[in-house]
Amino acid sequence: MQYTDEKRLIRFDWAAKYILRDKSNFDILEGFLTALLEKDIKIINLLESESNQENETDKLNRVDLLTVDDKGEYIIIEIQNERELYYLERLLYGTSKLITENMKRGEPYQNIKKVISISILYFALGEKIDDYVYYGNTEFRGIHTKSPLTLRRKEKEIIKAIETKDIYPEYYLIEVEKFEDVIQNDLDEWIYFLKNESIRDDFKSKNIKKVQEKLDILKMSKEERKKYERYLTNVAIEYGVIEAKKEEIEEKIEKGRKEGIEKGIEKGIKEGIKEGIKEGIKEGIEQGIEQGRKETAKNMLEFGMSVGDVARITGFTVSEIEGLNLLKNL
Repeated sequence: MQYTDEKRLIRFDWAAKYILRDKSNFDILEGFLTALLEKDIKIINLLESESNQENETDKLNRVDLLTVDDKGEYIIIEIQNERELYYLERLLYGTSKLITENMKRGEPYQNIKKVISISILYFALGEKIDDYVYYGNTEFRGIHTKSPLTLRRKEKEIIKAIETKDIYPEYYLIEVEKFEDVIQNDLDEWIYFLKNESIRDDFKSKNIKKVQEKLDILKMSKEERKKYERYLTNVAIEYGVIEAKKEEIEEKIEKGRKEGIEKGIEKGIKEGIKEGIKEGIKEGIEQGIEQGRKETAKNMLEFGMSVGDVARITGFTVSEIEGLNLLKNL
């Protein structure tokens, strides 16, 4: 089925930076989070993320949203346009920093807030293309039984089972470019939008139609449109520069590999010739010494020395002297 009338919408990273921070637009974020986390999410507040400052390095590459839901849990939504070498390590640092910065000195550990980290990636983080959404958490399991560790705590007169994932950060990685536009569930509808900047008319997930309404490019003012188009151009240029740099690096690696092979072969031939000559000289000397021993033994026998004396002086055994036919014609 073809959808030729899909309306072009504002990119999610731009929307996250300039539009979705308005409380009246929280419903778009809530729809996306509900589809991903598979539970109803209500955003109470949106905090300013330190990494979302307007600087030349980050303004094209990364956008962060830090939200607080109705349970008091922190949800970090990060949109990353380009590859970062130690991305997972930075995620770990970011969640840890968020936890520690929101704990007052002397505050009991039970007040630690749960953190959910969501990364919307426009580059391939993993090597294989076998999935486009990854989930990670910290889990304790018995070494022998393999069963998960479950704690029981009393909260408001109710004994409640607590799993480690209820305490430790959870991570979601969405590799947008790996998505093949096949819709199987509500989340796929949102990823389709993230990838294609459009909404199909058959989409039904929560608040997805509000994206079509609120992120319509045609509703932007002339100034907003110009600013947005400059942003798209800069992102494209940045992407082109990075891709060109990548190609240049790959070419240098390939050139280095070829030169390395050629030098290796050349060195191997030289070393081979050198070793061959060395081995030949060694073998020649050894053969010459051996022949000399034989001649010496023969001369001794011709002078009438006993076989025993000849064997003792030359190092040959009696049987070796006999085997070498040194006694022949004597």
